[in-house]
Amino acid sequence: MKLPNYEEAKSRTKVDIVYKDVNIKYEEVFKNKKYFLRTYGCQMNVHDSEEISNYLIMLGMSKTEVLKDADVILLNTCAIRENAHDKVIGFLGRCKHVKKLNKDLIIIIMGCMAAQEDVVKEFQDKHKYIDIIIGPNNIYDLPKLLLERQKGQNIEVHSNSDIVPENVKYHRDSKISAWVNVMYGCDKFCTYCIVPYTRGRERSRKKEAILKECKCLIENGYQEITLLGQNVNAYGNDLYSDYNFASLLEDIAKLGIPRLRFVTSHPWNFTDKMIDVIAKYDNIMPYIHLPIQSGSNNILRKMNRRYTKEEYLNLVDKIRKKIPKAAITTDIIVGFPGETKEDFKETIDVVNCCKFDGAYTFIFSKRKGTPAALLKDDTPLEEKEKRLATLNELVNRYSKENNKRLLGKMVPVLIMGVSEKDNTKMYGYTDTFKLVNVAFDKAFIGKIIAVKIIDAKSFSLDGKLT
Repeated sequence: MKLPNYEEAKSRTKVDIVYKDVNIKYEEVFKNKKYFLRTYGCQMNVHDSEEISNYLIMLGMSKTEVLKDADVILLNTCAIRENAHDKVIGFLGRCKHVKKLNKDLIIIIMGCMAAQEDVVKEFQDKHKYIDIIIGPNNIYDLPKLLLERQKGQNIEVHSNSDIVPENVKYHRDSKISAWVNVMYGCDKFCTYCIVPYTRGRERSRKKEAILKECKCLIENGYQEITLLGQNVNAYGNDLYSDYNFASLLEDIAKLGIPRLRFVTSHPWNFTDKMIDVIAKYDNIMPYIHLPIQSGSNNILRKMNRRYTKEEYLNLVDKIRKKIPKAAITTDIIVGFPGETKEDFKETIDVVNCCKFDGAYTFIFSKRKGTPAALLKDDTPLEEKEKRLATLNELVNRYSKENNKRLLGKMVPVLIMGVSEKDNTKMYGYTDTFKLVNVAFDKAFIGKIIAVKIIDAKSFSLDGKLT
């Protein structure tokens, strides 16, 4: 495998996708063995970890939260930012110590870091105790690789990005809300992003397989489905048909799931038909995560985002006119190479205009192999941190103001479980994906109930059962 190469990857063609049925038979090969699984990064990784858990359980293993008790340690990694890389490297030190105490321990690196050749080389050179390295597109090979490792082989696996696994079973962490992959990969090639290299080109699942999976979830009592994709609304672009994400969204809504969501959308693919479908169906939640990344056309062009500030604002305006209740959140990067004070001011202007319900904000993180890594970056870190603090203060203010509009109102909340911070409370989410904490009552877990909002903060709401 070569280092990620922008020009080679961008010139990749739409070769035929291989749809692979995944059929793992239950074998107690690892009976009484335990696995420890740590997940870093996005919702896609969280869902991938559900797939990983299922394969291990099918081999007879059980999960442990105690590192030293594990027979297999798996780290499902993220490559989006340097911070995620550093966390994995730091945790590997603990894994190395455990392996010194248990020579039979198997350590596995999975996820996007395992699809970067320079990172793989780092693992091979500096962390020789790692047994298996497997990219995000080959998760279904995990049982086979574990069995091979039992024979004493050290294995390095690179991702095959032409595969779309079907009939995959998941050990879902929740029995209330479920993730469903509808596509894999990304072809947008934002200049700062490593995902097109680590996850491969865009590959859409067959609609029949997606609908079958959703029907099964509904039959099993799930209250909510979230459709997943690196660029979810690009679904269908590779299928050479008129069937697109709006079509899929409508077909799933018709199945009768109480709540339907999707992440993450790219503004360039957000069509008028999508807006119409969301507005038409009450069970498609009025929550849209719409990353803008910057409010400056100069920076958007350098990022290769494919839209202007004006086009983004026009899209937000159309969404709010058709879906007045919609909560819109976003992603914003500060300190992108060449960002001037005027560029940053334009980002602030967009936030003031859109009044987002929330935002994931980051300082630019250079990723080796991407075009942005080669750009001159002469803004001091201190200035970037100052801009981030200014941005966060503004975002949090609007988030709290938007939340305050719900004070005294009765809102539908899907109760997910007991609060991790306070076991006398349970938590859930409104249709607009706002976190709500209410007094504990086990009878309501897994149900959508009416809650009166009695307090509003920037990141959560307090509610009262009536």
